[in-house]
Amino acid sequence: MTDLTKRTWAEIDLSAIGHNYHAIRAQLPEGCRFLGVVKADAYGHGALRVSSLLQSLGAEYLAVSCLDEAIELRHGGIEIPILILGHTPAEYTKVLLDYSLTQTSSALAKALEYSEAASRLGGRLKMHIKLDTGMARLGYLCDGALFEEGVQNVITSCGLPGLDFEGIYTHFSVSDETDEGSRAFTKKQFRLFQAVIGEVASQGGFHFSIRHCANSGAVVNYPETALDMVRPGLLLYGYGGENRFDLRPAMRLVSTISTIKHQEPGTDVSYGRHFRTSRRTRMGVVAAGYADGIPRLSSNKCSYRVAGADAPQLGTVCMDMCMVDLTDIYDAEVGSEVEIFGPNNDICRIADAAQTIPYELLCSVSKRVPRVYVRGSY
Repeated sequence: MTDLTKRTWAEIDLSAIGHNYHAIRAQLPEGCRFLGVVKADAYGHGALRVSSLLQSLGAEYLAVSCLDEAIELRHGGIEIPILILGHTPAEYTKVLLDYSLTQTSSALAKALEYSEAASRLGGRLKMHIKLDTGMARLGYLCDGALFEEGVQNVITSCGLPGLDFEGIYTHFSVSDETDEGSRAFTKKQFRLFQAVIGEVASQGGFHFSIRHCANSGAVVNYPETALDMVRPGLLLYGYGGENRFDLRPAMRLVSTISTIKHQEPGTDVSYGRHFRTSRRTRMGVVAAGYADGIPRLSSNKCSYRVAGADAPQLGTVCMDMCMVDLTDIYDAEVGSEVEIFGPNNDICRIADAAQTIPYELLCSVSKRVPRVYVRGSY
């Protein structure tokens, strides 16, 4: 980036996403489909650009959170199937049909509403059943005493007119955790998922063509859960799984040093006076703050990469800027690039400092931060 009017920007390496796609795909059993999760603007990477890349690489499916995200992709020329993971009101069934979208059904009551609407329109809406096997979020209840009722609700749904139930899925809540309790819970979820599918087949004679439950954590830790399709999200963007697949971070959040000043010992820095200099400090002002996506909770607890060295962040992160210590980084000057996170400054360091997860940081890079698409820069 040479245009410094773009004070802060996010470099998105499309070749890294392509590399990650192939690295993940190489771990899958033969015939297993690849669903790329591109919700939330592809975790901040740009949903249309990422979806176009995945489509060209041969991904069979995409997943978004809501109807608006799906329509954006269709308008952008995306033709492969798109699964909407969240709820869409039945009044928009015509839109779902017009755009050839696949809708999740998370309860019998919702399936009944879609069936009535699709039948009235004379269409056939493609659907996936969502089972709640332990996430306690969306999905047909089917655990414990509700098992038989859940099975019957799925069978009833699959027999409704106007609906084509292509798939069934669930979501693991702790598949990225490796402690004994988390492993036991994930395996319990998987057994329940398989049990429901088995009973739907034996009692209702219905067989789903796509069974999917492997999110990023499960792709890495539970390869036996791949079944007919996997749903990598964070893995696709280069994070997770202790990098067992040789993944490459695809986003590099970059800013610049806008000002350098020398502060005397005992100088209070930024809002709240939560940092005080203990020596004469060569302090740089970074042209990025929490309105750009730097978490305020990371204040005084992380470093950014400047001129090949770690520059400790000092004081409370402001809305549009923050400060770093350049005292020992002699090559840093006004205009120097600041890698807030990326290949040279692991996003997990800032996530840990802010007591959050990389997902949140990627999704928090704001719309005012321009995305610059590159290939093979890292």
